Order: sequence, then C-alpha cells, then structure tokens
Amino acid sequence: MSRRIATKVLVVGGGPGGYVAAIRCGQLGLQTVLVEADRLGGTCLIRGCIPSKALIHAASQYHDLTREGGARRLGIHLDGAARFDLADAVGWKDGVVERLSKGVSGLLGKAGVEVINGWAVFSDAKTCEVQTGAETVAITAEHVILAAGSVPVGLASIPFGGRVISSTEALALDRAPARLIVVGAGYIGLELGTAFRKMGSEVTVVEAMDRVLPLFDKELAQPVARWLRRAGVVTQLGAKARSVEETEAGATLVFEDKDGKIQRLDGDRILMTVGRRPNTAGWGLDSMAIDLAGPFVKVDDQCRTSMKDVWAIGDLVGEPMLEHKAAAQGEMVAEIIAGAKRRFDPAAIAAVCFTEPEIVTAGLAPEEAKALGREIVTGVFPFSASGRARSMASADDEGFVRVVARADDHRILGIQAVGGHVSELSGEFALCMEMGALLEDVAGTIHVHPTLSEAFHEAAFAALGHAIHI
Repeated sequence: MSRRIATKVLVVGGGPGGYVAAIRCGQLGLQTVLVEADRLGGTCLIRGCIPSKALIHAASQYHDLTREGGARRLGIHLDGAARFDLADAVGWKDGVVERLSKGVSGLLGKAGVEVINGWAVFSDAKTCEVQTGAETVAITAEHVILAAGSVPVGLASIPFGGRVISSTEALALDRAPARLIVVGAGYIGLELGTAFRKMGSEVTVVEAMDRVLPLFDKELAQPVARWLRRAGVVTQLGAKARSVEETEAGATLVFEDKDGKIQRLDGDRILMTVGRRPNTAGWGLDSMAIDLAGPFVKVDDQCRTSMKDVWAIGDLVGEPMLEHKAAAQGEMVAEIIAGAKRRFDPAAIAAVCFTEPEIVTAGLAPEEAKALGREIVTGVFPFSASGRARSMASADDEGFVRVVARADDHRILGIQAVGGHVSELSGEFALCMEMGALLEDVAGTIHVHPTLSEAFHEAAFAALGHAIHI
C-alpha cells in the first residue's frame, strides 16, 4: 500500500531542532509533515540529555546518603544501609522520557503537524520515500528542513559491540558494572563516569590529552579533577586507547601510556565517549546535491544549504552540538519560511557540563579574550563566601563565578562558573551576553538573597574593583 503527500514544509528528524521547527511552522499556518524513525524527542530526550541527567540525579541522591558524613552532618540518620538498584532507576528514567516524548507528540498535534514514523530516503532534494510499518509514503515538499542530528563515534580499532558501549547503552544498563573503563574525558565521559562512580562502580578514565575536560578552561576543570581524585576515580592522562580484548569475564583495554609503554586495563564494560559525528548516512544526502563543510552540512547564517529551499539545523551543521542551539535554529528557519527576516547570530551559546561540580560557560574565557587582542578585567567570587552555597552544603568544591569584560567600556565578554547547581545560572549568563550587558548593569541589578546568583553580582563588583563580601 502506498500514498503520496505534497506539503509546504517537510521536516526530517523529530529531535529538539526538528520538532521545534515543525511546531513553529504549524503555528505560522504552514502545512507541515515531520518524519521520525524513532520516538519523538531525538537524541537529547530519548538517549542523551534528559535520561543522562535523570540517572546523574538518582546517583547523586544515593551518593549524598551514603558518603561518609554526607547525610549525617545534615542531621539525616539511616537505620540501615542505603542500596542502589540501577534497574529501578532506569525504569524511573524511562518513565520521565516517555512522558516528555508523549508531550512532544501532543504539541505537534496541537500545531497541526502530521507525523510519519519511518526512515526518510531522498531521491532528490525535495522528494523522499518513507517506509512505515503498513505503507510506503512518497512526500514532496516546497521546503525541506534537515534535522537528522548526530550519532556517537568510536575508534576505528575499537568498534562498538559486546562489552564496548556508547552512552546510549550505558543509559540502559540494568546494573552498574563493577569495573567501568571510560575512554574519553570530555563532558559525556565524565558526566557518566561520575554517575557510575556514585553508584559504586570502580571507574578508570583514559584520556589522550594531558588533563580532563581539555576543551574547557583549565581553572574550570580543576575542581572537577579534584573531585575525581577524592572520589577514587583513576585517570590515565596522555594515554591512547589501542584495542580491546574481550573475555568471558569482561574486557581488557590495551592502551599506550604517556611514556609510550603499552598497558592493559581490565574492566566489565568499556564506555567509548570520544565524540559524535553528524548523522549524514543512509537517508540519501548524496542525492540532494548539497555542499558539505567537512563532515557537516554547509549552511549560511540563515541555515540555508546550497540547494534552494533546503535547510539544515542542529548537529548536522556543526559545533556546538547542543539542544538549545538546534531548537533556536529550528524556530528561526520556520519564521524565515513564513516570511520573517532573521539570521542566526547569537552573542553566545551557553554550555553546561553536568559533572561534579557542574560547569557553565558563556562567551569568552580570559585567555580567549586576550588572544583576540582585548584588554580585559576579570572578577571572581568564590562559592565559599556564598551563604546559599554553604546552606546547601555545596561550598566545599572550590567553585566560583568569573566574569570577563573589556577594560575600556566594561562590556561583558564572557561568564563562567563551576560549583554545585550552577547549571541554573546559565540562563542569566546567556541573557547578559545577548543583551550586551556591562559590568555596571549586573552590579546595579539587585539579586535575590540567598541565591547562588548573588555570586555573579559579587563577581561584577570584584571586576569593578569594589567587591563587598570578599
């Protein structure tokens, strides 16, 4: 059985970029069809951001109850030992994901978007076929929005399979491995490695660079590195993973250490977190006559590809591979198709690393600003001087808020923070960057007491040379 559909807009991919684009198109009165091969929500909702943060939260709750002196110093006493059941936590996580995915479905329906479940394969830039369970659907569109996302990558010498897993499989385990080896000390590897350590796994991290979180400012990464040491996470830095040998009992990672010697490391699971690549295979990109920029789809500042009225957004078009970037691009493209004049030129895209402690960045770090020839001033406020941080028992992680501004006119160039719960400051940081705020704007805004946001207020005072509470 087959049918044909002609539509104004075809969106390929039901992740945060695709479904936001489709909803906005529907709101603007554009006939829209969305094709998704998996559940609605994409990598972020189904296999990434949401499920990982759910398990990180569950692991943190357990860790806080069981670590020596952690709960007791708050007056919480357990009559028996707490126990962590990963299968139960995964069940709860899956429930969270299912509710959110159904919510996306409801929003698409409310906007009048037709959703087709299946894999789209293009024969030309505006025509594709989708094989669903019951029929083949041929779709032609005036506008096509490509939002296929990204997939995890392994090493050529260490493919996924067996005991070598990606973040997707790690989030579906029914029990924590006794010994977990994490290859890659970027944010995905350390977020999951930290969570499994809190669950009770012995965790070893193997990283080719000379420090953890090599893409983050060194000062921001140091509190995370200290937590890893205190928690007993072993880090093999300057080490290159070479191969894996599987046995009935587990797997052995063969790697070259920083001195060039071959070492062997035994584990139950090997989690590969060395990066992600755009999902450009298997759906007919080569039939669409679209230019690439390296592995990514090439777009301009309106997310237009080289083919007229074909657009690409999110992970397909390059770094940063973040949900909120994809969603913003999806909304913009929908409005451009409807006739608006817009372009994608954010002042900054804030990013969060949900490690222990958390990291937030927006804009330029001090060294980055200096490299651009800027004369800068910086202000730093430690959470050890924050009443709110101390009242939440999160002031001992050596965290801080730092603001970077131009020396001449005090225009803020970047804001960074590391500490417990600082992810919730990311919105204020991004807003300040987008509004072109000055240090005086932040210093002159009364921040609520007691909140962590006061640390940003105080950092602005420090940059202006008159810190109050330090």
